[in-house]
Amino acid sequence: MLKVLFEDNHLIAVSKKSGQTVQPEPGKPVSLEEEVKDYLKEKYQKEGAVFLGVIHRLDMPVAGLVLFARTSKALVRMNELFQKREVQKFYMAWVENNLPEKEDLITHWLRRDEHKNFTKAFTSEVKNADKAQLKYQLLKKDGKLSLLRIELLTGRKHQIRAQLSAIGCPIVGDLKYGASAANRDGSIALQSSELHFKHPVGGEALSIVLNHS
Repeated sequence: MLKVLFEDNHLIAVSKKSGQTVQPEPGKPVSLEEEVKDYLKEKYQKEGAVFLGVIHRLDMPVAGLVLFARTSKALVRMNELFQKREVQKFYMAWVENNLPEKEDLITHWLRRDEHKNFTKAFTSEVKNADKAQLKYQLLKKDGKLSLLRIELLTGRKHQIRAQLSAIGCPIVGDLKYGASAANRDGSIALQSSELHFKHPVGGEALSIVLNHS
């Protein structure tokens, strides 16, 4: 059943399951986009196609908060907010090993290999790489594992996964980026948890937070 976190005339925020794609892909289960369209079609008894704008995406093994636009006006304005970095994006992650610091701003230059679907992180500027930054804060430890709250300052493909791996703290279950073991369900311990921004139409401050209870 679809978990709706926020909904008004212009936006809808929902919770994505690990293993689900945001948009339809051949050979994959029903995407989150299709699920939300079906929900809106049924709830509002809409005939014909339902408009739904994809504003941002999460990697397939990542769970959590995803925001969609219900109007073209909201889609254009939310895209502008993301491009201007006027949307605060927070994630929760369990990682392996000890962190260098309890909280830090980390900077890398990321280079994509689309053929391998892999992002390599460098500590200094290199050719064909994009600058990437995130802040992390240690919330608690459980043995050799640490729970982090992460603010994503740039939005690069596999950014959090690559950057945490580069500091020796891969995300739990993320074999692609160096985790010691896979999770049984194929998930990784990374979740989109909060979005803070000004409403694209009304202009009021809006905070959408995934309830972890």
